[in-house]
Amino acid sequence: MATYDRNPYARPTVGAAPADVGIDQGLRSYMLRVYNYMAIGLVVTGFAALGVFNMAVTGSPDGAVAQVGNGMYLTQFGVTLYTSPLKWVVMLAPLGFIFFLGARIGKMSLGAAQLTFWAFAAVMGISLSSILLVYTSESIARVFFITAAAFGALSLYGYTTKKDLSGWGSFLFMGLIGIIIASLVNLFLHSTALQFAVSVIGVLVFAGLTAYDTQRIKEMYYVGDDHSVAGRKAVMGALSLYLNFINMFMMLLSLFGNRQ
Repeated sequence: MATYDRNPYARPTVGAAPADVGIDQGLRSYMLRVYNYMAIGLVVTGFAALGVFNMAVTGSPDGAVAQVGNGMYLTQFGVTLYTSPLKWVVMLAPLGFIFFLGARIGKMSLGAAQLTFWAFAAVMGISLSSILLVYTSESIARVFFITAAAFGALSLYGYTTKKDLSGWGSFLFMGLIGIIIASLVNLFLHSTALQFAVSVIGVLVFAGLTAYDTQRIKEMYYVGDDHSVAGRKAVMGALSLYLNFINMFMMLLSLFGNRQ
């Protein structure tokens, strides 16, 4: 647990309050680092998405290769990115980063872990840039702020609640697997009803995961960790919360976004 020192013999028998204060300060610093990493990751994703979109889409037919409607045209870069087999590489690249970080972070330096996370966030931005073709910028901004408010409330609950949320883990994991399977099936069915159901269930699953992961990340804190170990834990915690935020955002956008 966050306030549990795994070496009871290291605890002072007199004046324990300063030790508890030190643990609390360390925990706050650790969680702040997690949220900072996550926030910077979202900023990197947003700039990457906007930058790639501006290179891929133009409002002028001059020099454009294909029209995508509403006065938007694809440049040669856009055609290559969104319509060629390269689109599958872009879609799957973030998944590769997740597996790589999960498998290698224990052997990486803190600097390498941070750079890998920023690179992952940038690649995710490239992958998400296509939503700017599908949804209006106003609805994307609106859903983003709705997601931010919901995420903040859920994460605060996970951080402050005294209830043990570990029992949610298996249930939420099964829900996540179901969402993945249903989404893959719908790639071939193109069912709006199934997409609606996936989005609704997805919002609930990622809402639960936000609270669950926040508590889990909090309990990963150990006052005896050195700077590098604590930093790598913070990167992995930020990755978990980042993924929950992005997935909740995409599910809500599917439900409430206004299409172009």
